[in-house]
Amino acid sequence: MEFSEPVTEVIQRTHDVKSFRFNRPEGFDYKAGQYDFITIPVNGEMVHKPFTLSSSPTEKNHLEFTKKFTGHEYSNVLDSMGSGDLLKIDGPYGKMTFEGDYEKISLLSGGIGITPMISICKYCTDLNLDTSITLVSSYKTEDDIVFYSELENLQKLNENLKVVITLTRASSEWQGCREHICDNLITREIPDFKDHMYYLCGPPGMVNSVVSLLENLDIPRNKVKKELFTGY
Repeated sequence: MEFSEPVTEVIQRTHDVKSFRFNRPEGFDYKAGQYDFITIPVNGEMVHKPFTLSSSPTEKNHLEFTKKFTGHEYSNVLDSMGSGDLLKIDGPYGKMTFEGDYEKISLLSGGIGITPMISICKYCTDLNLDTSITLVSSYKTEDDIVFYSELENLQKLNENLKVVITLTRASSEWQGCREHICDNLITREIPDFKDHMYYLCGPPGMVNSVVSLLENLDIPRNKVKKELFTGY
């Protein structure tokens, strides 16, 4: 479905991450974990990039995508946009989706790869699904954590959701995990890890590394869904 909508709200998530919201048109249906192409004018040309929807299909009045700003031309133009600016949207696309298909899922993300995971977490919480969810989200520092308060709130609402945030360059004050996503972290935080379906999203290096470690843990490929975010 292709349509154009003005931005209704811009939410500053971190120092270099923003969420853009716009009205959800009638008839636009999507699955948690899917993405849209967003087209904007850049130096006189219409340029499109894919963005996972960080909103949930259960949120009927708006759509939201979330972007980390990287200093590139497209990124800078989008960063300058605000309420009332028009976006061209095309979607939905993507197969890394969840509709209540599995009893136990693990969502493993790096950086801005959190976007499909927050959509899945909100979807399961809003529908009161009894799916057991473990979210392991990796960032560099405390300042890089996206959706921190939203995830805390979802944990309070959903007793089946466990959120683990790990930082690779944490300050001395950080009380949580301090490691990359590794086999020790997975076996410690997901004791029944062999019973889970896995969703991976983040930079290619991170995703490929986690695919390899899951293979070493004897997780079959058909139990792993992945999406690589390039350009970060």
